[in-house]
Amino acid sequence: MPELPEVETVRRGLAPVMEGAVLERVEQRRPDLRFPFPERFAERLEGARITALGRRAKYLLVHLDRGPVLICHLGMSGSFRIETNGDAHVPGEFHYERSKLAAHDHVVFHLVRPAGAARVVFNDPRRFGFMLFSEPDALDSHPLLADLGVEPTGNALDGTLVSRLFAGKQAPLKAALLDQTLIAGLGNIYVCEALWRAKLSPKRAAGTIASARQPSTARADRLADAVRAVIADAIAAGGSSLRDYVHADGSLGYFQHSFSVYDREGEPCPRTTCNGVVTRAVQSGRSTFYCPVCQR
Repeated sequence: MPELPEVETVRRGLAPVMEGAVLERVEQRRPDLRFPFPERFAERLEGARITALGRRAKYLLVHLDRGPVLICHLGMSGSFRIETNGDAHVPGEFHYERSKLAAHDHVVFHLVRPAGAARVVFNDPRRFGFMLFSEPDALDSHPLLADLGVEPTGNALDGTLVSRLFAGKQAPLKAALLDQTLIAGLGNIYVCEALWRAKLSPKRAAGTIASARQPSTARADRLADAVRAVIADAIAAGGSSLRDYVHADGSLGYFQHSFSVYDREGEPCPRTTCNGVVTRAVQSGRSTFYCPVCQR
């Protein structure tokens, strides 16, 4: 499933095309995705101007000059395709390839812009994505958003906060990092990467990096720094791309962004001072990749 950096990359790719555009027409090609579409879905969107594209954790938020806020989730296989002047491209890159088959085009937004007409198409073969509405003044209390924790992209996430969030928790450190009520938007890939950078074992009890005697600890500081850095690096690299990346303007760039431990079972630990080998373990049904030598 796309994680926060992929969703933020998609947001940044869509923003130049969608922000300021008028939703002239909306094609809803099926009654549901993961959930049924809201009643009068297309009707309530048509004619509105998009004022801003936001993101909260792994959710895209489409703010309009009237009517509801549109909440979008990519699910396992969803992606947006931008079509302008006969050209089509998908903003954002993912560890697993996104579909471009027209049979899986479920929603089409027809946009009117000063730069010319455009279409933004939502494609989702597995249909685990969804689109829902929220009233603007109730967005923070929406059931999907109300219990989300701190965003891992700013200075609010520091060692002191991590220590406070994890204090007394016996759950494994990886499970605590994946708890969306504590830190919002982290997923399996970047949790594995952040723990490797912080030299912390995913199996360590989360509470052991906190202290009752001081606001923070060296381990909590390292983890907070690692989480912020790995997310920032991934956003700068366009998400979890190991391939050529198509920018929102259609130009190609190549990002040397690769994973240190994720999906690298059996390979030498990339830390030059370590002679360990990347190991795979299963935690709560998910694969965890880590180095048992340098991650303690």
